[in-house]
Amino acid sequence: MFWVLLLLPAWAVAGAACTRLCLAAVRAAAVDVDAARGHDLTLYEAAFLSGGPARVADVALVSMARQRRLLLAHTGWATVVDPRGRDEMEQSVIGAIGPEGQSRIAPVRAATAAADAVRGLADRLVRAGLAVPDGARTTVAAGVRQVRAAALVVLALGVTALLMPGPTGMPRDLVALWFALPLALTLSCLAIARVEVHPYSPWASPAGQRLLGALPRRMTGGGDDRSYLASIAVRGIRAIGEPELRAALTHRDQPSHD
Repeated sequence: MFWVLLLLPAWAVAGAACTRLCLAAVRAAAVDVDAARGHDLTLYEAAFLSGGPARVADVALVSMARQRRLLLAHTGWATVVDPRGRDEMEQSVIGAIGPEGQSRIAPVRAATAAADAVRGLADRLVRAGLAVPDGARTTVAAGVRQVRAAALVVLALGVTALLMPGPTGMPRDLVALWFALPLALTLSCLAIARVEVHPYSPWASPAGQRLLGALPRRMTGGGDDRSYLASIAVRGIRAIGEPELRAALTHRDQPSHD
């Protein structure tokens, strides 16, 4: 009957994980459904809701580079051409580069993502009901990951119970059936979550996700510069068409060898 000692934690893990995910989904569904009405997303807002602060920094860098006010080299260096930022984000980029007018791109992106301008943008989106507050940012996504982990734990405990040597006091097919129940609970919970609350955004609330869903049709459908930047805001660096610019933003500094 040692298998019963494995079945109890299997049920406990599965029940706790599924309960957490269900509560997170209920809280997410309780967001004001009218929050998205009458709000037109800016490029920076779309970038934040799609990819967070780092995506906002990427859009600012690409926008300045395409206007030839910032040079982004494929070697990973950023050079200021025009020191006058046209908005708070661009001013944050220039401030992150520093008075010398040149810096590695990686620290510039990190500093821009952590700047007051991005934090202010995040606060405004949270107040508008379009972004997820910091405390609940990963609630649904973390709940899904926990249920997936619980399914693996239940499966491992079930296999262990079936592989135990000696008599179990119950036919092995019945033992497998008992472990199949919590496994079915976790898998069905994942299936329902995928239908009801997918995609699991760590940044956008359900209202924000609805605006993002309409954004490609309104902003990314054309061939102008705004549509191009909107594609980057939604899809990230992979949407950059210029190979050298994409190489600049994906460059990784090599460790020095003494």
